Amino acid sequence: MSLKKATFIIILILLIDQISKIYIKTNFNLGEEIKVFDWFRILFVENEGMAWGAKIPGEYGKLLLTLFRLGAIVGIGYWLWDSVRNKGSRVLIVAISFIFAGALGNIIDSVFYGIIFEDSYGQVAAFLPEGGGYGTLFHGKVVDMLYFPLFEGMLPKWVPFWGGEYFSFFDPVFNIADTAISSGVVLLLLFNKKAFPKNESSDSKTEI
Repeated sequence: MSLKKATFIIILILLIDQISKIYIKTNFNLGEEIKVFDWFRILFVENEGMAWGAKIPGEYGKLLLTLFRLGAIVGIGYWLWDSVRNKGSRVLIVAISFIFAGALGNIIDSVFYGIIFEDSYGQVAAFLPEGGGYGTLFHGKVVDMLYFPLFEGMLPKWVPFWGGEYFSFFDPVFNIADTAISSGVVLLLLFNKKAFPKNESSDSKTEI
């Protein structure tokens, strides 16, 4: 698979990701929700830290996280370039392209959104506001909006440990970039043998 095709995949995912985030940011108040189906809703939330809402504590926690993401994207980019150069399998290059695009999509939020958007508390944020954004460079928040509450309700009393208690699944709110990263990881796990084929010549040498 060529680098041009990998680049096309990355650009396509980035466009879908950023267009969806900009639309949500400029049309929704923080916490606003639209019910599409019982099991699917558009819910605008912002993630200040890592996955599952985790944060690095301290004054420079957010900055350290963003710098770490920038370092990680360089490593992923090199992995992609090296895989294409060495004619890696199609599934490997597609998976890395998904992971790279997703990581870069969230990095764009973390680096730039703080300076190009107003905050969304009780209002629809303006794009490039005259008074400046809600934060500074490298201190932006990641926009999430995809919410799939597949089950909400009281569990039957016969369920061990949690019977009779309220339970909800699936709670995390995520975005297109998160979906791309997860899809890339799943591809690597499901098609591990195709993504990382063993070198037959080296195997034969080992047997000897």
